[in-house]
Amino acid sequence: MDKSVRIEDFHFTHNIKTRWKDLDAFRHINNAVYLSYIEDARIILLRRWDINYAEKSLIVASVKIDYLKQVQHPSSLIIGQKLTRLGNKSFDISSAMFIEGELQPVCISTITSVAFDFKLNQTVKVFKEIIDDYNK
Repeated sequence: MDKSVRIEDFHFTHNIKTRWKDLDAFRHINNAVYLSYIEDARIILLRRWDINYAEKSLIVASVKIDYLKQVQHPSSLIIGQKLTRLGNKSFDISSAMFIEGELQPVCISTITSVAFDFKLNQTVKVFKEIIDDYNK
């Protein structure tokens, strides 16, 4: 994903605030926590598709994250997400996290998800709701 992204480039946004416990020894938000924030936003996004964690579920196949800037506590963050690739059984969600009021992202990521049926224990075609969201 291009590092010159703007929050307006995203169809879905999620707000979150940093927490004291997210700090590391260097007194900034720990890099691993960035991924937790993105995961929180992704879970909210998944609710749009009626994922049920049985026969209509998703698994994460890949995570790529570029750290662009440190985040201090306290900060209000905005995470933008959108579908950027659609395959037969997998798709990509691209995310960018911004400090509220700032134009440059603090990180960008791409998560590849795979449609999965846990009852059958196998991959399945991407669900219609996801395809419809991608085509909007």
